[in-house]
Amino acid sequence: MTYCIGINVRDGLIMMSDTRTNAGIDNISSYRKMHLLADGPDRLIMCLSAGNLSMTQHVLGQLAEGLDGKEEGGRRRVIADEPSMFRAVQLVGEAVMRADAEIGAGLRAADISGGVSLLVGGRIGRGPIRLFLVYSAGNFIECLPDSPFLQIGERKYGKPILDRTMNYDTDLDEAVKVGLLSFDSTIRSNLSVGLPIDVLVIPANAARPVIRRRIEPDDPYFQNLSVRWSMMLNEARATIPDPPFMRMG
Repeated sequence: MTYCIGINVRDGLIMMSDTRTNAGIDNISSYRKMHLLADGPDRLIMCLSAGNLSMTQHVLGQLAEGLDGKEEGGRRRVIADEPSMFRAVQLVGEAVMRADAEIGAGLRAADISGGVSLLVGGRIGRGPIRLFLVYSAGNFIECLPDSPFLQIGERKYGKPILDRTMNYDTDLDEAVKVGLLSFDSTIRSNLSVGLPIDVLVIPANAARPVIRRRIEPDDPYFQNLSVRWSMMLNEARATIPDPPFMRMG
Protein backbone atom coordinates (compact mmCIF):
# COMPACT_ATOMS: atom_id res chain seq x y z
CA MET A 1 0.00 0.00 0.00
CA THR A 2 0.99 3.63 -0.37
CA TYR A 3 0.29 7.05 1.06
CA CYS A 4 1.21 10.24 -0.80
CA ILE A 5 0.22 13.88 -0.25
CA GLY A 6 0.53 16.96 -2.38
CA ILE A 7 -0.15 20.31 -0.66
CA ASN A 8 -0.25 23.50 -2.71
CA VAL A 9 -0.56 26.62 -0.55
CA ARG A 10 0.14 30.28 -1.27
CA ASP A 11 3.75 29.99 -0.08
CA GLY A 12 4.65 26.90 -2.12
CA LEU A 13 4.25 23.23 -2.90
CA ILE A 14 4.86 20.26 -0.57
CA MET A 15 5.01 16.67 -1.80
CA MET A 16 5.37 13.70 0.56
CA SER A 17 5.40 9.96 -0.04
CA ASP A 18 6.04 6.86 2.03
CA THR A 19 8.28 4.09 0.70
CA ARG A 20 6.50 0.86 1.69
CA THR A 21 5.19 -1.42 -1.07
CA ASN A 22 4.47 -4.62 0.86
CA ALA A 23 4.00 -5.36 4.53
CA GLY A 24 3.51 -8.71 6.22
CA ILE A 25 4.71 -10.56 9.27
CA ASP A 26 7.92 -11.63 7.57
CA ASN A 27 7.98 -9.55 4.38
CA ILE A 28 8.40 -5.78 4.33
CA SER A 29 9.71 -4.16 1.15
CA SER A 30 10.31 -0.59 0.04
CA TYR A 31 10.25 1.37 -3.20
CA ARG A 32 10.77 5.06 -3.83
CA LYS A 33 7.47 6.65 -4.90
CA MET A 34 8.76 10.19 -5.52
CA HIS A 35 10.04 10.51 -9.08
CA LEU A 36 11.81 13.38 -10.83
CA LEU A 37 10.22 14.11 -14.21
CA ALA A 38 12.15 17.25 -15.13
CA ASP A 39 14.85 19.36 -13.51
CA GLY A 40 16.39 22.27 -15.37
CA PRO A 41 17.05 26.01 -15.17
CA ASP A 42 13.45 26.76 -16.09
CA ARG A 43 11.54 23.86 -14.48
CA LEU A 44 11.20 21.38 -11.66
CA ILE A 45 8.48 18.73 -11.96
CA MET A 46 7.97 15.82 -9.58
CA CYS A 47 5.61 12.86 -9.55
CA LEU A 48 4.27 10.73 -6.67
CA SER A 49 2.91 7.30 -7.54
CA ALA A 50 0.44 4.83 -6.07
CA GLY A 51 -0.94 1.62 -7.49
CA ASN A 52 0.42 -1.20 -9.61
CA LEU A 53 4.23 -1.07 -9.67
CA SER A 54 4.65 -2.44 -13.19
CA MET A 55 2.19 0.14 -14.55
CA THR A 56 4.02 2.91 -12.69
CA GLN A 57 7.38 1.83 -14.10
CA HIS A 58 5.90 1.56 -17.60
CA VAL A 59 4.54 5.11 -17.39
CA LEU A 60 7.83 6.49 -16.05
CA GLY A 61 9.79 4.64 -18.73
CA GLN A 62 7.67 6.17 -21.48
CA LEU A 63 8.11 9.64 -20.04
CA ALA A 64 11.88 9.19 -19.76
CA GLU A 65 12.21 8.02 -23.38
CA GLY A 66 9.58 10.41 -24.73
CA LEU A 67 6.27 9.75 -26.43
CA ASP A 68 6.25 9.59 -30.21
CA GLY A 69 4.46 12.46 -31.91
CA LYS A 70 3.38 11.95 -35.51
CA GLU A 71 1.83 15.37 -35.58
CA GLU A 72 5.25 16.85 -34.80
CA GLY A 73 7.20 15.14 -37.54
CA GLY A 74 8.05 12.12 -35.41
CA ARG A 75 9.96 14.12 -32.79
CA ARG A 76 9.57 12.49 -29.39
CA ARG A 77 7.74 14.55 -26.79
CA VAL A 78 9.34 14.85 -23.37
CA ILE A 79 8.45 16.71 -20.18
CA ALA A 80 11.59 18.84 -20.52
CA ASP A 81 10.17 20.44 -23.70
CA GLU A 82 6.61 21.12 -22.57
CA PRO A 83 5.78 24.86 -22.37
CA SER A 84 3.47 24.73 -19.32
CA MET A 85 2.44 22.52 -16.41
CA PHE A 86 -0.88 21.87 -18.12
CA ARG A 87 0.87 20.51 -21.21
CA ALA A 88 3.22 18.50 -19.02
CA VAL A 89 0.40 16.79 -17.15
CA GLN A 90 -1.38 16.13 -20.45
CA LEU A 91 1.69 14.19 -21.54
CA VAL A 92 1.67 12.23 -18.27
CA GLY A 93 -1.99 11.39 -18.80
CA GLU A 94 -1.26 10.18 -22.31
CA ALA A 95 1.53 7.95 -20.98
CA VAL A 96 -0.90 6.45 -18.46
CA MET A 97 -3.44 5.72 -21.20
CA ARG A 98 -0.79 4.09 -23.37
CA ALA A 99 0.47 1.98 -20.47
CA ASP A 100 -3.06 0.77 -19.82
CA ALA A 101 -3.52 -0.13 -23.49
CA GLU A 102 -0.19 -1.96 -23.66
CA ILE A 103 -0.11 -3.91 -20.38
CA GLY A 104 -3.29 -3.11 -18.46
CA ALA A 105 -5.45 -5.66 -20.27
CA GLY A 106 -2.92 -8.42 -19.57
CA LEU A 107 -2.87 -7.56 -15.88
CA ARG A 108 -6.64 -7.60 -15.66
CA ALA A 109 -6.77 -10.93 -17.48
CA ALA A 110 -4.53 -12.34 -14.76
CA ASP A 111 -6.88 -10.86 -12.14
CA ILE A 112 -4.25 -8.30 -11.12
CA SER A 113 -5.23 -4.71 -10.47
CA GLY A 114 -3.51 -2.46 -12.99
CA GLY A 115 -4.68 0.80 -11.49
CA VAL A 116 -2.25 3.66 -11.01
CA SER A 117 -2.67 7.17 -9.58
CA LEU A 118 -0.14 9.97 -9.85
CA LEU A 119 0.35 13.36 -8.23
CA VAL A 120 2.24 15.65 -10.61
CA GLY A 121 3.45 18.99 -9.31
CA GLY A 122 5.99 21.68 -9.99
CA ARG A 123 6.70 24.84 -11.93
CA ILE A 124 7.78 25.75 -15.46
CA GLY A 125 9.39 29.10 -16.21
CA ARG A 126 7.70 32.03 -14.55
CA GLY A 127 4.38 30.23 -14.40
CA PRO A 128 2.70 29.45 -11.07
CA ILE A 129 3.33 26.28 -9.10
CA ARG A 130 0.59 23.78 -9.96
CA LEU A 131 -0.45 20.36 -8.66
CA PHE A 132 -2.53 17.72 -10.46
CA LEU A 133 -3.99 14.29 -9.75
CA VAL A 134 -3.81 11.92 -12.72
CA TYR A 135 -6.23 8.98 -12.61
CA SER A 136 -5.85 5.47 -14.04
CA ALA A 137 -7.83 6.45 -17.14
CA GLY A 138 -5.34 9.23 -17.92
CA ASN A 139 -7.70 12.08 -17.08
CA PHE A 140 -6.72 14.57 -14.38
CA ILE A 141 -7.89 17.30 -12.03
CA GLU A 142 -6.02 20.28 -10.60
CA CYS A 143 -5.56 21.13 -6.92
CA LEU A 144 -7.26 24.50 -6.33
CA PRO A 145 -7.12 27.01 -3.41
CA ASP A 146 -10.50 26.03 -1.90
CA SER A 147 -9.09 22.56 -1.14
CA PRO A 148 -5.30 22.93 -1.29
CA PHE A 149 -4.26 19.28 -0.98
CA LEU A 150 -4.55 16.01 -2.88
CA GLN A 151 -3.96 12.45 -1.65
CA ILE A 152 -3.41 9.09 -3.28
CA GLY A 153 -3.16 5.62 -1.78
CA GLU A 154 -4.30 5.01 1.80
CA ARG A 155 -6.07 8.33 2.32
CA LYS A 156 -8.66 7.89 5.04
CA TYR A 157 -6.52 7.94 8.19
CA GLY A 158 -4.55 11.06 7.29
CA LYS A 159 -7.39 13.08 5.76
CA PRO A 160 -9.22 14.36 8.89
CA ILE A 161 -6.34 16.51 10.12
CA LEU A 162 -5.86 17.95 6.64
CA ASP A 163 -9.58 18.77 6.40
CA ARG A 164 -9.59 20.44 9.81
CA THR A 165 -6.38 22.46 9.62
CA MET A 166 -5.24 23.05 6.05
CA ASN A 167 -6.15 26.11 3.99
CA TYR A 168 -4.54 28.00 1.14
CA ASP A 169 -3.07 30.65 3.49
CA THR A 170 -1.38 28.14 5.81
CA ASP A 171 2.30 29.05 5.91
CA LEU A 172 4.81 26.61 4.44
CA ASP A 173 6.40 25.47 7.72
CA GLU A 174 3.00 24.79 9.27
CA ALA A 175 1.85 22.93 6.17
CA VAL A 176 4.88 20.63 6.33
CA LYS A 177 4.13 19.93 10.00
CA VAL A 178 0.48 19.11 9.26
CA GLY A 179 1.55 16.87 6.38
CA LEU A 180 3.83 14.90 8.72
CA LEU A 181 1.03 14.63 11.30
CA SER A 182 -1.17 13.21 8.54
CA PHE A 183 1.51 10.61 7.86
CA ASP A 184 1.88 9.82 11.56
CA SER A 185 -1.86 9.17 11.84
CA THR A 186 -1.77 6.89 8.81
CA ILE A 187 1.28 4.95 9.97
CA ARG A 188 -0.31 4.44 13.41
CA SER A 189 -3.45 2.92 11.86
CA ASN A 190 -2.14 1.02 8.84
CA LEU A 191 0.85 -1.32 8.82
CA SER A 192 1.12 -1.09 5.03
CA VAL A 193 2.28 2.55 5.22
CA GLY A 194 5.64 3.23 6.83
CA LEU A 195 8.82 5.23 7.11
CA PRO A 196 11.00 6.48 5.49
CA ILE A 197 9.02 9.45 4.13
CA ASP A 198 10.36 11.41 1.17
CA VAL A 199 9.68 15.15 1.38
CA LEU A 200 10.04 17.85 -1.30
CA VAL A 201 9.27 21.53 -0.68
CA ILE A 202 9.22 24.04 -3.57
CA PRO A 203 8.77 27.61 -2.24
CA ALA A 204 6.63 29.97 -4.31
CA ASN A 205 9.45 32.48 -3.97
CA ALA A 206 11.94 31.18 -6.53
CA ALA A 207 14.79 32.86 -4.62
CA ARG A 208 14.33 30.42 -1.74
CA PRO A 209 16.00 27.01 -2.02
CA VAL A 210 14.12 23.80 -2.77
CA ILE A 211 14.15 21.43 0.20
CA ARG A 212 14.60 17.69 -0.30
CA ARG A 213 14.63 15.42 2.74
CA ARG A 214 14.10 11.78 3.66
CA ILE A 215 12.52 11.23 7.09
CA GLU A 216 14.10 8.06 8.44
CA PRO A 217 12.65 5.95 11.29
CA ASP A 218 15.17 7.44 13.73
CA ASP A 219 14.53 11.06 12.69
CA PRO A 220 14.43 13.01 15.99
CA TYR A 221 11.93 15.64 14.79
CA PHE A 222 9.42 13.06 13.54
CA GLN A 223 9.79 10.98 16.71
CA ASN A 224 9.14 14.06 18.85
CA LEU A 225 6.20 15.11 16.66
CA SER A 226 4.60 11.66 16.99
CA VAL A 227 5.01 11.46 20.78
CA ARG A 228 3.80 15.02 21.39
CA TRP A 229 0.81 14.62 19.09
CA SER A 230 -0.34 11.48 20.93
CA MET A 231 0.12 13.22 24.29
CA MET A 232 -1.75 16.35 23.20
CA LEU A 233 -4.64 14.34 21.74
CA ASN A 234 -5.05 12.52 25.06
CA GLU A 235 -4.90 15.80 26.98
CA ALA A 236 -7.50 17.37 24.67
CA ARG A 237 -9.77 14.31 24.97
CA ALA A 238 -9.60 14.52 28.76
CA THR A 239 -10.79 18.16 28.77
CA ILE A 240 -13.99 17.41 26.83
CA PRO A 241 -16.96 16.75 29.15
CA ASP A 242 -18.39 13.24 29.24
CA PRO A 243 -21.73 12.73 27.43
CA PRO A 244 -24.47 14.06 29.77
CA PHE A 245 -26.91 11.31 28.77
CA MET A 246 -24.60 8.77 30.41
CA ARG A 247 -25.63 10.22 33.84
CA MET A 248 -29.34 10.10 33.13
CA GLY A 249 -31.54 7.48 34.68
